[in-house]
Amino acid sequence: MNLVMLPLAMALAAAAPPQDPPPEHCAIGAYSLPDGSFVDVAPADGAALRWRRPDGTTGALAATPGGGWASTLGWTGRPDGVQVSFDCARDTIVFDGRRGERMKFDVAETRFEVDGAVLAGRLIMPPGDQPVPVVVLVHGAERMSAREAYALQRMFPAAGIGAFVYDKRGTGASTGQYTHDYATLATDAISAADEARRLGGSRISRIGYQAGSQGGWVAPLAAQIDPVDFIIVSFGLAVSPAAAERELIVAALRRHGFGPEAIAGAMEISQAVEAVIDSNFQSGYDRLADVRDRYADEPWFAHAGGSFVGMILGMPPEQLRREGPKLAPNISLYYDPLPVLRNLDTPQLWILAEEDLVAPVAGTSRRLAELEKAGRPITTAIFADAEHGMYGYEIAADGSRVSTRAPEGYFPMMRDYVLTGRTGPRYGARILNSAAGRE
Repeated sequence: MNLVMLPLAMALAAAAPPQDPPPEHCAIGAYSLPDGSFVDVAPADGAALRWRRPDGTTGALAATPGGGWASTLGWTGRPDGVQVSFDCARDTIVFDGRRGERMKFDVAETRFEVDGAVLAGRLIMPPGDQPVPVVVLVHGAERMSAREAYALQRMFPAAGIGAFVYDKRGTGASTGQYTHDYATLATDAISAADEARRLGGSRISRIGYQAGSQGGWVAPLAAQIDPVDFIIVSFGLAVSPAAAERELIVAALRRHGFGPEAIAGAMEISQAVEAVIDSNFQSGYDRLADVRDRYADEPWFAHAGGSFVGMILGMPPEQLRREGPKLAPNISLYYDPLPVLRNLDTPQLWILAEEDLVAPVAGTSRRLAELEKAGRPITTAIFADAEHGMYGYEIAADGSRVSTRAPEGYFPMMRDYVLTGRTGPRYGARILNSAAGRE
C-alpha cells in the first residue's frame, strides 16, 4: 500500500531497515486484455506478485506446483478464484481465463544529481510520437524503492499517460540520506520533473505531480517553487502532522462517548509526546511519564492513542532516545501547508479517504473548501469506506483492518484529470468542491 507520511506513525511503520528486493520476475508488466482493459503485475513481498486492474480490484499471486499462480483477494489471504499463468517467452498472460499481451512502452532509465545525492529514475511513455501528459510520482514516507514497487508507473502509460518514477533519496538505488525534510524532498521532486522534461522533450504536452500521503506536503511546495501544470494529492493532508494527530484523537474519543474533560486530558498527552519528538527524542520524558501516570487509569486512555501517540507511549525512553532520530529524521510536526496552498495557482485534485485513520479528512476537507471559495483551483473528492492508501477494507476478528481493493473510480478519476484537467460525475466519490467543473 501506498503511504504518505502523515503523522509520525508512517515514519515509525516505514522505519525498518530496507531489505534487498527479490530478483525481478519476468512477468512484471502491464498486459492488455480482450475487453480493451489491462492488468498490471507488480512485485510483492518475498517471491509473490500482485495484480491490479484499473477498476481497483487486486490480488496477491503465489506460485502453484503446476507452474501457474493462485490469487488471494486484496491483502486478506483468502482465495478469490482467479487463476493466472505467464508465458514470459511470448510476453503473454492468461488472467482469469482471458489471454493478454504485454504492453510495450518506451522506457528510459536515468540517474540525476540533486544536492549531493544521485537519484535513480525512470521515464515510461506510451509508444509512438504523439504528445502526452506526464505524471511525476512523488512518494510518501516509505523506505521501499518506488521504481520496484509503484504500479502507477505502468498503469498511467497503459492509459495513454507518461510516468516518471524515482527512488527517493536514501531508498532503492538512490544515494543520499533518507529524510522527512519537505524542502529537500520538494527540491528532489523539482529535479525529477526537470529530468522527465529532458528525457521526454517535445512528447510532453503537460507535466504534473501525483503525490501520495507525505507527498501531499511535498508536491505543492515543489509547484510553488517551480510551477507545473497540475497536482493530484492522494490521501494527503492540508494540515500539520500534529494537528492531524489531535484530530484523530478527538474523533476517537467522541466516537466512544467521551466529552470535553477526556479530550482535555488526551490533548495533554498528545502535547507531551509532541515535545519529545520535537526535541529529536532527546528530552521531555519526565513530562511524558507524568501525564501517562496521571491518566493511565482513566476509561478513555485506551482510545487516545491516535496514529502515533500510543506508539510513543509504549516505547521506553532509552529506546526512543537511541532509535527515534533515525526513525523520522528532520520531521516537522508543526509544518503548516496552508500558506503554500493559499498562494498556489496550480490546478489541484485532492482525493481523500473518508475512513482514513492516518490522514483524517475533516480538517483537510474544510481547509480545501475554504481555499476553493477563495479562488484557488482546487477540486476535492472523498471516497467513502476507504482508508489510508485509498483501499476498501474488512474488519478482522481482532478488530484490525484488512485491505481488499481500491475504489472503482479512483484510478479513472486520476486518469481523467491528467488527460482533461477535469473530473466527471461517475466515480463513486463525493466531489465536495470543484474549481475545474464537471462534465
